[in-house]
Amino acid sequence: MRWRQWLVSADPQRRGPPPAAAAASFQPIRRERLIAGCRVALSISSLVALWLEPSEPARFARLAYRLVAAYAIFSLLLALWAWSAKATPAALPLLVHGLDLALYCVIIFVTEGPTSPFFLYFVFALAAATVRWQERGTLWTAIVALGAFLVIGVSSAWRLPAAGFELNRFIIRAIYLAVLAVLLGYVGAYEHRLRARVASLGEWPAVIPTEAPGMVRALLEHAAKVLAAPRTMLVWEEPEEPWCHVALWSGGELDWRREAPDACAPLAPGDLAETAFFLAERPVGDAPLLLITPGGALPWSGDPVPAGLRAGFGLGAVLSVPLRGESLAGRFFALDRLDMTSDELVLGAIVARQIAVQMDRLALFERFHREGLAEERIRLARDVHDGVVQSLTGAALRLESARQMLGPEPEAAGRLIEEIQDLLLFEQRELREFVGDLVAASSGPRARAAGLAERLQKLGERMARHWDLRVELQSRLGEAVISDRLSHDVYRLVQEALVNASRHGRASQATVELGLDGDGVLITVADDGCGFPFHGDYDFATLTAAKLGPVSLKQRVAALGGSLEIASSAAGARLEVRLPRGTET
Repeated sequence: MRWRQWLVSADPQRRGPPPAAAAASFQPIRRERLIAGCRVALSISSLVALWLEPSEPARFARLAYRLVAAYAIFSLLLALWAWSAKATPAALPLLVHGLDLALYCVIIFVTEGPTSPFFLYFVFALAAATVRWQERGTLWTAIVALGAFLVIGVSSAWRLPAAGFELNRFIIRAIYLAVLAVLLGYVGAYEHRLRARVASLGEWPAVIPTEAPGMVRALLEHAAKVLAAPRTMLVWEEPEEPWCHVALWSGGELDWRREAPDACAPLAPGDLAETAFFLAERPVGDAPLLLITPGGALPWSGDPVPAGLRAGFGLGAVLSVPLRGESLAGRFFALDRLDMTSDELVLGAIVARQIAVQMDRLALFERFHREGLAEERIRLARDVHDGVVQSLTGAALRLESARQMLGPEPEAAGRLIEEIQDLLLFEQRELREFVGDLVAASSGPRARAAGLAERLQKLGERMARHWDLRVELQSRLGEAVISDRLSHDVYRLVQEALVNASRHGRASQATVELGLDGDGVLITVADDGCGFPFHGDYDFATLTAAKLGPVSLKQRVAALGGSLEIASSAAGARLEVRLPRGTET
């Protein structure tokens, strides 16, 4: 039982249920089909050999012929099953392997024992075990086969006269079997390690590209695991940066440096700039070196690794692979492993491509982050302009009026100063709420449109007190649900439109209408002022192309993905703004 568990555990496909997508590609049934086909060929060729040479074996000839014929039928049945089945039961390969070994022992025993021409059956058993279970299967099959061969040899020596037992041939065949087992075991172990490395290529760490050092450390650590290298290093340059980045992973620690561009340039000689290569020895004097490249061994004079990197990081054996991405150019290095081959060159190239993709993701994330910060700064400046700055401007104008009224009308000036004080206190509260929203850094929950109507009603009252502008609000939003961010933007749009109507259009009355327009919100602001410097009806595209209309208002509408239409005349102005209800930015 323990033998079976050990053999089954050696199969990577038995270490846990694979995903459904991977199961179709890695099912053991494919190995069983290969082994079944070879078994049919072996059994039929053995049957043909017995038919061509009926005198061999001399003893038990009829029994041997029947056993080989039965084995051929058994092989054909297994092959038919293997090519029609879609999956292999877990215990079946071990059971079939045991039956094969038992039949081989019987056939060899009845066909001249140690000198049997069917000694090749044991070789086939070793090869089948290697395909199924890699080095562990080879080991246990070799132990069983050598043990059985020894028993058969001792039995033959006891049954046959001394002249009939060929001791030398028996020893040579036993040595052949042992050497072949070692060779196949090595092949199985190598295939097992290679399969594990290939599997690790699909297990790159799921690192969110929020900060460069952590991401680079995770990438280099995983690259060291894939290539079984004690140290890994990344050297690259980014566009428009005045330095060269050097990141070395060693023993779980990351050493990140910024060097002058000429300190590590060029990273590889011109002939090797786009080629991966491996150098096992540290250069000594002018002795020629032997590089391993994808095209084979290449003699090289001089050191293909920059002297600054060689001395600064104590480089010995080096695997160097070019690194190319949208945001960087450089090379990836796997260090201090002496037994690399051309297989590692292929793995290294795949690793370098994966690193380049991840580094491009990091650069893209940082660019989006910078653009997002710039957009937030613009939004902040716009909100401050539409809120505090406009109110302070109105307060400054009213303070000037109060100053002129102090002499002739002191009581009226006092009332005006009290109104200005109320305005400043209100704006102070607004500013505190605004800062609180910034600290919370959240778009907030979704709110009823009634809250927006209430805020706009209070805005109209303030406009009447401080700007001498009577405002009539007509809201047809009802109980519609809109986001707090959209509510905030609608409020600021209406505030700027009303301030512009009073300050620049010299309006005394304005009407604000809110309603739903399909999937969006429609905002209409009409006043009885003198209109804009231009007269006529203009859509958003025309306003933008002709650079007409209030700049801040147009920028806010554009940022929200909305549209703006202006009708202007000497009798007043009318603004229509449409915003999508899904706006959260």
